[in-house]
Amino acid sequence: MTDYAQALQAGATLDPAQRDVVAAKLHDYTGLSVEYIEKADLRINSGEFEKNLQDDSDTTTGRLDTRFSGPTMDPLSKEADYDPQTAAIGSAYVSAFNDYVRKALQYGDNKIYKPMIPLWRTWNYQHQPPDFPRPLRQIANVMPDLAWAMKYNPNLKVQLNAGYFDLATPFYEGI
Repeated sequence: MTDYAQALQAGATLDPAQRDVVAAKLHDYTGLSVEYIEKADLRINSGEFEKNLQDDSDTTTGRLDTRFSGPTMDPLSKEADYDPQTAAIGSAYVSAFNDYVRKALQYGDNKIYKPMIPLWRTWNYQHQPPDFPRPLRQIANVMPDLAWAMKYNPNLKVQLNAGYFDLATPFYEGI
């Protein structure tokens, strides 16, 4: 909300000395090289971060858990092509789920469990916020609903959970 946000807002008018200070701070926070941060114009998305964090075009950092690394599929790509964490342990989750639903819940015989299907392709993104006259076509955003609920119930408590090593749900994203 302060130095970095102001630097982004300044854009091309940012003083070069201030740009160097911001790039150095971003280096300290992220581990990305100052050169890369400056080349990216101080703007690095998560896929670029995953691909470039280890300063090695042959290694990609995990998205769901940055403690995982894996080989970069395309060393010339701009962003990470996959999540090494999912590749490393995804099959264990699928196996545990299949065992649980079939043995404990007695469900799923002759059914195929698909851990990932592109349902998002069929989403219509229509949502009618509280006290709004019509549905809006917009990117998924529950903030208006949460704001309405907090106004309706001033005692409402909200808990935000995010993993320390998680790049999929970064703190402050979308706020």
